Amino acid sequence: MRFHDVWIPAGGYWSTPFCAWQGSFATQPPIPFAAQIAKRALTERNIPGDQIDGLCLGTTVPSRYSFFGAPWFAGLAGLGHLTGPTINQACATSVRCLIQGAEELASGGATVYLAATADRTSNGPHLVYPNPGGPGGTGESEDWVLDNFGRDPYAENSMLETAENVAREADISRQAQEEMALLRHRQYAAAVGNGAAVQTRFMIRPVELRDARGRKVLGTVTGDEGIHSTTAEGLAGPLLAGGTVTYGTQTHPADGNAAIILTAGPDRAASLARDRQVSIQLLSAAQARVKRGFMPAAVVPAARLALERAGIGPPDLASITTHVPFALNDVYLARELKLDPERMNRQGCSLVWGHPQGPTGIRSVIELIEDLILRGGGWGLFTGCAAGDSAAAVVLRVSGG
Repeated sequence: MRFHDVWIPAGGYWSTPFCAWQGSFATQPPIPFAAQIAKRALTERNIPGDQIDGLCLGTTVPSRYSFFGAPWFAGLAGLGHLTGPTINQACATSVRCLIQGAEELASGGATVYLAATADRTSNGPHLVYPNPGGPGGTGESEDWVLDNFGRDPYAENSMLETAENVAREADISRQAQEEMALLRHRQYAAAVGNGAAVQTRFMIRPVELRDARGRKVLGTVTGDEGIHSTTAEGLAGPLLAGGTVTYGTQTHPADGNAAIILTAGPDRAASLARDRQVSIQLLSAAQARVKRGFMPAAVVPAARLALERAGIGPPDLASITTHVPFALNDVYLARELKLDPERMNRQGCSLVWGHPQGPTGIRSVIELIEDLILRGGGWGLFTGCAAGDSAAAVVLRVSGG
């Protein structure tokens, strides 16, 4: 789809740090936590909550009371006048939330839209499905996070196996994947080592962790947690016998939340922006699906379609960010679109800072925007694969900076 008048206020977005699962955010209830962060972010950015008239919440891991989803989030965030859908499209949830917001704005259903995302892969639910016909009337069970990481019920393989399928068919070596992983770690280290200048512009921190009653501060998070130093010698062996993907060339599950505000028209965006000289337009979005068991390959047709809808090609891009569940994803995308890996994920990526599922894409889009602002503007692409051998992509343009 092509968007004609959808804009993002400069600075009208935020993310928590991402913490590796079973880390500092492991016991934070994801929806109340995201609401707490949203309320703080709106205050810090001087964005009046009563001007927001549209909302969706993206979340992919069920948590207690998540049945109430977006309306519950809105009430806790001080946006009790709002309601909206709760969206789950696996790792494409962020892009789907942006599409939902853009469609609401285009239809006149809203003028200022909040696309919020929140997930906690830690302590994922263990579900029991009733089955009176089972042996002795016993039910069927599922560990929501681990079982779905481990098996696509349609393709009948794991996500790891989809990466190996693409590696084998596209002749992508373990060495190529490791070189890409090392580059991504160097980029993140350089971005953080430079005073974390880009993160400072969007990340909510420090984040205080409180007890269940909200009274006692149990700890403080000041940045991404779970980042591990990586060297060529330190990358572990293949995870599957005869395979190419190693522990160090795949991402890790994480916890966190992120959000973006969309507006109808540039004037409304400017009125909410931290810098009126910067304009950010959301141009297009696309989805794609490939053959069974080849999930990482889907990023290429999704990216191509989003670029075609925006009326540009890969050479026009000033910056690219991606969801990188496997370093192989970026190797494949760079080869197929003839992209310079150095121009991709210059501020970091999910391979390094982790993957809380729903919020991963929103944070990547935020880092894309900020990277473009740092470079004085230009066209940018985000793309990432998702469960079901699918992928989603968005194209935007930043002017000024």
